Amino acid sequence: MNPSTSGWIDKFLRDLETDPTILELSSNTIYADLRKAGFIYGNSLESIVVSDADIVYSEEEKTKVNLFKALVITYTETTKTIHKEDCISSLLTFYGLLDTKKSFFSFPNLLNTNNSEKLEKIIHTRVQTNESIFKKNFSHLLTNALLYADVLAYKFYLLNNENPLEYAAKLEETLTNTVFLALNSKKEKDEYDKLVVKLFASSVRYTTILSEDKASFDHIELEGYKDDIEKKYILDLTSLAVWNDQDLDTGEQSFMSALGAELELPNWVTKESIDLVQQFVQEHKDDITFFKYSNPALHFYQQTARTVSILILRNKKRLIKEISQSKELMILLGQSTIRDLTREEKKKVKKQLLDVCKTVPSLAIFILPGGSLLLPLLIKFIPQLLPSAFNENRE
Repeated sequence: MNPSTSGWIDKFLRDLETDPTILELSSNTIYADLRKAGFIYGNSLESIVVSDADIVYSEEEKTKVNLFKALVITYTETTKTIHKEDCISSLLTFYGLLDTKKSFFSFPNLLNTNNSEKLEKIIHTRVQTNESIFKKNFSHLLTNALLYADVLAYKFYLLNNENPLEYAAKLEETLTNTVFLALNSKKEKDEYDKLVVKLFASSVRYTTILSEDKASFDHIELEGYKDDIEKKYILDLTSLAVWNDQDLDTGEQSFMSALGAELELPNWVTKESIDLVQQFVQEHKDDITFFKYSNPALHFYQQTARTVSILILRNKKRLIKEISQSKELMILLGQSTIRDLTREEKKKVKKQLLDVCKTVPSLAIFILPGGSLLLPLLIKFIPQLLPSAFNENRE
């Protein structure tokens, strides 16, 4: 099976149909395998699918098969069947419900292809790692670590027969605010830790992130998550966020203990989550560029700033043209340089900038899950590129 060529999903499902043990696999088993493989941490260094020993998969290919197998196991566990056409049709309907202007997902034109090819294109779009652009910084980690949210949203869709968009939005809100609290829990933050917290706080799309004066579990609705896998996923992503190359400080330790308690998980589950992240990093530190840095916050900010600067310069003419067509966006961007925008104005700027990014293929990374973390830097660089009329509008 070659995950980079057409027909790989049909081949994958044909192989599964001949495997009598497939219906015995559970979400719990697959989640543990995905965590060990690095998928939950945003880096699929292994595949949970047994392949020909002569085939060497790229990280993107490993991520594809890991995501797809997790989705298929969710289907088989819920429906108690493995019917290839129904499984593909179900997944297409699911992703179709998520493909709205308010969602994370922006898919290519899928006309004139069969259902399995459509699904292959969707999966491909979902797992593009853009390694040459992201260079595996924190945004890359968060983007791919959020892929498991697809699996949880699909499970919700199958069990409840409801549109999963609201669930997906709520899960993103929970993860975003919880990770923000975790980043903010560090007892002593240096300049770049504070920059990352501010960058993170100003980047959400679905919802409004907590302000520092309201940063507590009282403002995060965790009680709605009853499934153990949902709880573990929130815990694991937060453990990843607070990782550093030294022991967690007292603030981070207290936060993680409090999070485990809020999720009604035993202490050993919280400790296991932290230990597994540390273990994964130690084993694969040489394979993941981001983890080689003693100050990930500093590396993240510097690398992300360079990334956004390059992207903007390469797409300068198209970007200026698209922005200039939105008078309201021009005015708000100009005013943002001389005063603080209101919350509603900031939402308008983010929404309209994302609409602009959708029209420029090279800026698709801003639309990916986690890509919103780059928006504040995009806003920072834009005034330097716009024509003199923009400066006149500011005065």
